[in-house]
Amino acid sequence: MKPKVHILGTGGSISGVGPHRLDYTLYPDSGKKLTVAQLLERIPEAREIAELSGEDVLQVGSPSIGPAEWLQLLQRIDKTDAGIVITHGTATLEETAYFLHLTVKSPRPVVLTGAMRPPSSVGSDADLNLLDAIRLAASPDAAGRGVLTILNQEIQSARDVTKSNAFRVDTFHSRDFGVLGFVDSDARVLFYRSVTRPHTTATPFDVRGRKDLPRVDIVYSYAGADGTLVDALTERRREWRTEGMVLVGFGGGSFPSAFLDAGKRAVKAGIPVVLATRSWNGRVVATPKKDADGFMACDDLMPQKARILLMLALTVSKERAEIQNMFYTY
Repeated sequence: MKPKVHILGTGGSISGVGPHRLDYTLYPDSGKKLTVAQLLERIPEAREIAELSGEDVLQVGSPSIGPAEWLQLLQRIDKTDAGIVITHGTATLEETAYFLHLTVKSPRPVVLTGAMRPPSSVGSDADLNLLDAIRLAASPDAAGRGVLTILNQEIQSARDVTKSNAFRVDTFHSRDFGVLGFVDSDARVLFYRSVTRPHTTATPFDVRGRKDLPRVDIVYSYAGADGTLVDALTERRREWRTEGMVLVGFGGGSFPSAFLDAGKRAVKAGIPVVLATRSWNGRVVATPKKDADGFMACDDLMPQKARILLMLALTVSKERAEIQNMFYTY
């Protein structure tokens, strides 16, 4: 029997329709999207791989996808016993993937894919990326590895992957760690390394049934940054329902002094504050001084993923030491 694969469509470039075959930039403005059924019509070979079903959960660009939509996708995943493929815009694909990586309570494959060129364009990567995603979700070897992404034939872990280029098809990279494997040109699914950090069924983050998540805001520092934005979040935290902050600094955890002082005021006001870096690779290192000031370090997570982990951590605990341990664990 063929394995079952269920496709959840959310829109994005992989379903976009542009005004002509040489359009690579205007298609988001048209509002025209292909349905999951129409995407599958373009790759009839996929039905030789798996027993396919699908539904259009959303039809939006990924900048319009956030916590409410993540919870919606989680609910849909929870209602099927098939391998899952999610078609998604590339702008926030990594964030949706990491949220699901921490919250899906099943070992079955969950695979996100997208495209950098719409299916209406010459040289589109939409068809092959979707076909490879179906191959990956149908593979027994993909089970138990957490949420995966597949674009440009490269299998990557949701925890590590990030978008690196606005237009190139090889935009998704895992920074220090590299790909997990490939869906290669001979159609084989090949894994060369494993995910070692706990995920899915091994996390304490069970948010099934929730209507929303704690609000966590990100504030970037820059040369000469003061504490104005951080203080605004602190002072209006009840009005804006801010429950946590990620402060983004330089290198391994340095900040302008006025910016960091504002962070200290946020901690004293009872807001959990995680320190992250705008550097592409490497960790934020906790120091005795930062510990004494009540800050937490994000380890090596990108700021947008540190935000997701803090949001989920706050559904479990408000204790600083416990939350910090989560950043070292997941």
